[in-house]
Amino acid sequence: MKLRLHRQSAGVALIIVMIAILVLAGMAAILAYSMKVESKLAHNSSSDQRLVWLGRSGVELARWILVQGRCPYDSLNQIWAGGPGSDCETNGPLAGFSLNNYQVGDGTVSLTIVDLERYANINTANDQNKFILQALTLMGVDAGEISVVSDSIQDWVQPGDMPRVAGAKSEYYQGFNPPYNCKEAPVDDMSELLRVKGIWDHPEIYDPKKYGGDAMSGRPAAFQRHHLGFGNAPGSVPDYQFGLVDLFTPFSIGRININTADANVLQLIPGVDANVADAILKLRAGPDGVDGTPIPDAGVAGALRSAGDNNPLAGNFATGRSYTFQVTVTAKLGDYTRDYKAILYRPPGGRSIEVVSFYWQK
Repeated sequence: MKLRLHRQSAGVALIIVMIAILVLAGMAAILAYSMKVESKLAHNSSSDQRLVWLGRSGVELARWILVQGRCPYDSLNQIWAGGPGSDCETNGPLAGFSLNNYQVGDGTVSLTIVDLERYANINTANDQNKFILQALTLMGVDAGEISVVSDSIQDWVQPGDMPRVAGAKSEYYQGFNPPYNCKEAPVDDMSELLRVKGIWDHPEIYDPKKYGGDAMSGRPAAFQRHHLGFGNAPGSVPDYQFGLVDLFTPFSIGRININTADANVLQLIPGVDANVADAILKLRAGPDGVDGTPIPDAGVAGALRSAGDNNPLAGNFATGRSYTFQVTVTAKLGDYTRDYKAILYRPPGGRSIEVVSFYWQK
């Protein structure tokens, strides 16, 4: 009987030992996994910081590229724009320079630089230059909506207590749920326009690629109003080929660079219609037919006249130079890649490049 009890006690002890071993093994595994996770997090944190500095290095590289510009114009064949290089660059420090996979330490950066004078400035659009009215007309927006959108945008970016005839100030937006105030200050990001009267319920005016056509299916009826006179079936959404986001920017000197703007933006310049815009593009194409033949800043007025623009004031709204640039830096470090954005400003006649903003593009 005592022998049986001894064997039973030994069996229980063995089970307890095995359980203890399993528990300890589990705890060891958890500890090892935790250390691995912490090590991974530490590595990721280190990589994040190194990517940020790679992004900043890319911005500094873009500043260096832009400060090398010694041409009396800015055009699409230049190095900063990804072109082969204009005549005034081929014998300078940018000769043969590539914007892709530039080695910085053990990482690389690739740059995409876009001048913002290729767009009209939404913050300087007003009754004098009529940029907004012309843009909405080109898009084919219903005549009844044009004044609402134009007046409301100007009310949004300009201070004042009284709204324009078809516009809106804070009293209008306070009726929303949730309510908000009219900004009455320059737009910092084009997406702000989605909060403006005439656009919040017609977002396809802002960006038809994102909000128009099939993207509008299933939306409330308020988003599907019919624009009379443009062939849309009742209840449908107009099929705009481009929107305000394709024509405007919140950052630029306020004049349009005729060397870099597309045909739609060129037609925002007073006196420039589709035929004149096409003639400007042909001037830019030059003998070789490749877009990038420059029109010097001093020759803009003459180029507009030779293209058929007889408006003597058109030159006040156009330029052959660019001063504001958006830089996209693709930083790559091993398997990690991240895009950063920066807005750079090159003052007229200046030899310095100012960094207006720098942020991570998620």
